[in-house]
Amino acid sequence: MGWLRRFFDFYLDASVHVALSTLCLAYATGIVLGVQVDVHYALFLFLGTIACYNFVKYGVEAEKYILVANTYHKNIQLFSFAALGLAGYHALYFSLETWLGIGFAVVLTGLYALPMVPKKRNLRSLGLLKIILVALVWALTTVMVVVVSTGEPLTWDVWVEGVQRFLLVLVLLIPFEIRDLKYDGPNLGTLPQRIGVEKSKKLGGVLTLVFFFLVFLKDDISHIDLYGKGIMSVLLLLSMAVTSEDRTDYHASFWVEGIPILWLVILYILEGWV
Repeated sequence: MGWLRRFFDFYLDASVHVALSTLCLAYATGIVLGVQVDVHYALFLFLGTIACYNFVKYGVEAEKYILVANTYHKNIQLFSFAALGLAGYHALYFSLETWLGIGFAVVLTGLYALPMVPKKRNLRSLGLLKIILVALVWALTTVMVVVVSTGEPLTWDVWVEGVQRFLLVLVLLIPFEIRDLKYDGPNLGTLPQRIGVEKSKKLGGVLTLVFFFLVFLKDDISHIDLYGKGIMSVLLLLSMAVTSEDRTDYHASFWVEGIPILWLVILYILEGWV
């Protein structure tokens, strides 16, 4: 079964799992806000996430990304270029408003990946700011641009959902921050380095509660949204409870990152019940 393990590792390393999570978050937005997700944008988001995440992970130094000697990384590189090309095809169908939203997300991603601040490689080197920027990009691309691409207005409920999504991603990133403690330099200034592992987990719990109770600020609170956010909050609290420095890389990169996928499944189930 070695081939299955290699396939699974490639699925994670080539950012397919995280791309599937972003896709599921986009369709979750469609369910909770009652909008029809544009298929071209959904496919662009999935394929673009693969290309962008792999560039951030492997290709910040362009010469290392273009001149790849390692066969495994070369396969990821080719896979990423194919995903980028297909994403470009779907982008041909976008409206100007959608392009503006994507452009803003690309700028934020560039700030995250490319050198912008003197004596720092990029904003990933600024520790705490890293997770804030990532959460902002996810909220923008899986909520705001999803709605804009349908031609619907950015109502109060959309903005509340955007804030909730921002908090959701912040909480999902905490297990990754804790996992990476053994790899991060001592002066990086990540959340667990600043306040410790236990306080980071407690902060994740507090942010989860804020994430849930914000649903009551919406003008139109559906039962699907309320129940779905409730179940999602329980999953987030459980992920905080079991997170530790000793967990395997799969705990964060597969199980935690897969929570949005499970959330979409739950929402589909609730649609049939409620």
